[in-house]
Amino acid sequence: MRIGATFPQTEFGNDPGSIRDYAQTVEGLGFSHVLAYDHVLSADVSNRPGWTGAYTLEHPFHEVFVLLGYLAGVTTALELVTGVLILPQRQTALVAKQAAEVDVLSGGRLRLGVGVGWNAVEYDGLGKAFNDRGARSEEQIALLRALWSAPSITFDGRWERVVEAGINPLPVQRPIPIWIGGYAEATLRRVGRMGDGWFPWRPPDDTMRGAVERLRAYAAEVGRDPRSIGLEPQLNVGRGDPDAWRTFVDGWRELGATHLCLSTMGNRFTKPTDHLAALARAADALGVGTEATRGRSGGRR
Repeated sequence: MRIGATFPQTEFGNDPGSIRDYAQTVEGLGFSHVLAYDHVLSADVSNRPGWTGAYTLEHPFHEVFVLLGYLAGVTTALELVTGVLILPQRQTALVAKQAAEVDVLSGGRLRLGVGVGWNAVEYDGLGKAFNDRGARSEEQIALLRALWSAPSITFDGRWERVVEAGINPLPVQRPIPIWIGGYAEATLRRVGRMGDGWFPWRPPDDTMRGAVERLRAYAAEVGRDPRSIGLEPQLNVGRGDPDAWRTFVDGWRELGATHLCLSTMGNRFTKPTDHLAALARAADALGVGTEATRGRSGGRR
C-alpha cells in the first residue's frame, strides 16, 4: 500500500516557502505522493440562504496545476496527484496540455484524479453545463488519453472535436493515469469501464465493500481485470489514535486498497507545522517509508 498526504489547501496559507517546506518534509518522511484538491470559484453565500456546500468564498484554493507544477520543481520523487480535478467545468484540450506539462516538468510523476463536482456556481462562472457533466466527463477522458498518446489526432465526439491537431510536448506517461472520484452508481460504472483507479474516501464498511464488488463487476463486464483498478481511501490522522488508524488501514487492505492518503484537515490546526507534526506522528505509527509502503505508485498496479 502506497501512502501519501493530502495537502491542506484551505488551512495552509499562501507563503511559497512554507508550501515548499511542506512538500519536501512529506517527501523526506517517506510518503509516496501528495494529493491536492481543486476548486476554481467559491460561492459568496451572503445572498444564498440555505447554502450547504462544503466550501465558500472564505476557503482559499491554490490552482491545482500551478501548485503541482511548483511542487514538481521542489521535490524529486513524490507522485503529484489531483484529488479531484473537476473535469467537466474545464476545457478538455487545455487540461490535456496542462497535465502534460506537469508530467514533463516532474519527470512523469503526475496522476490525474478527476470528478464531476457538486458546485453549480463554478460551472456557471466557467461557462459549462452542469446537468450533463457526468456523461461529458467520459468523452473528456477519452479525448485526454488520445491527446496524450499521439502527436496529432482527430477526435469527433458529441461534445468534443479536435481535427488533425495535438499537444507538444507530449507527457512522459502516455497516457497519464486517470483516477476517478465519486460515489454515484454511474461513477462506479465509469471507474469499472475506464478508470485506472477510484478514490473511496470512506471507512471500510459493508457499504464500501459492496461498492468495490460492484465496481469490479462492472470492470469484468467490459473485459477488464478488476484487480488492475487501484483503490485509494483517505484517513484523517489529525484526530483519533494509532490503533484506530491501523484498524482503518487493515480494513481497506483487506478490500484491496493499493494506496492510502492521510489528511490533516478539519482539526483546527492554526499553523503549517501543526499539519506536519500530525503527519510525522502518523508516518511513524503506520510505518511510512518502510518496504511495505515505499516508492512511487504510478497510476496502475
